[in-house]
Amino acid sequence: MFRILSFCFLVLAAPVSADVWTFETPSENIQCVVGQGPNSSDLECRIIERYGPPALPRPASCASDWGHSFLMYDTGPVQMLCAPLSHNRGGFDRAEYGVTGQFGGFTCHSSRKGLDCRNLDGHGFFLSRAVQSVF
Repeated sequence: MFRILSFCFLVLAAPVSADVWTFETPSENIQCVVGQGPNSSDLECRIIERYGPPALPRPASCASDWGHSFLMYDTGPVQMLCAPLSHNRGGFDRAEYGVTGQFGGFTCHSSRKGLDCRNLDGHGFFLSRAVQSVF
């Protein structure tokens, strides 16, 4: 059953002819864009509504929204982006709760607790309204 759900998540999230696709959690609060090229892939996720302190301290050079956007490549550490926050919802493929998807160099698991994504090096992030963490 788990493999079937993973396959369904992968099929829904990744059209065969595209190298960029999107997905979101059922709450539409966490939205992700995946880019996959011939030699690398990247994943950018944003959380629209969040509470508590950001996962990393705001850099002095950041004069925009902080704590909402997370970027990682198939290898290497996660970066947080200093970028304006969009409150647009919808228009993304749905990653239902309980589903794990593998694509590019990433594995993401969507649950009622939040979204957990990791790259090939084991770096990643966990996003929920209450907690955002980078590891």
